[in-house]
Amino acid sequence: MRYLFAAALLLLQSLACAAPVRVAVAANFAVPLRALVSAYRHDHPQADIQVTVASTGKLAAQIRQGAPFDLFLAADQRRPEELENEGLAQAGSRQTYALGRLALWSRKANLDLGPELLNSGQLSPLALANARTAPYGVAAEAVIATLALPDSVTLVRGENVAQTFHFADSGAAQAAFVAYSQVLGQGGSLWLPPARLYEPIIQQAVRLTDSPDAARFYRYLFSASARESIRRAGYAVDGD
Repeated sequence: MRYLFAAALLLLQSLACAAPVRVAVAANFAVPLRALVSAYRHDHPQADIQVTVASTGKLAAQIRQGAPFDLFLAADQRRPEELENEGLAQAGSRQTYALGRLALWSRKANLDLGPELLNSGQLSPLALANARTAPYGVAAEAVIATLALPDSVTLVRGENVAQTFHFADSGAAQAAFVAYSQVLGQGGSLWLPPARLYEPIIQQAVRLTDSPDAARFYRYLFSASARESIRRAGYAVDGD
């Protein structure tokens, strides 16, 4: 009986001592990350995973200003690499967790989305993320550069792809360039621009602290089950 009590006490102490894991994640990956957190907590009920969502550029700026994040899941590879080179991330921890895909989406069904409709000027306003802070905005700008949009088309820019999706979902924009994962199964109309039209969207993560709890969750993100979950969310992963 004494041993059972001691074991229970040790378990309670370990639960109480679980440190929060603070994750900064790019807006396009917010929903898949929450699904991963839920799955992780199933096997680690004591885990305290705190998620902050914003554009990649905004999160990188906050990290440089001292924001207390443990992990950073970006929508590109440039910011994690820069943070690693600046000594703000754990050396050698940078890895690719997902390969993104750009999509043009409208909540209106049965639209033949694509270059012909875009060049006709009928899709206005057209929403995309701010290329200065959001890698999916960079990809959208690259696709638009291959088109012949008339001057009558108004472009509206969201701070990140979550806001950009909201523009189209609310009807404030006729269509929006977003991450494919955001609109998977959403209905409406969809066009996937050929991947050759924009630079690969290589989404990398990096550890910012040496927290053991953060390291444990970080390893899980690259496990076989997590990779399969990421695929189901509309991304590819390294090796596909």
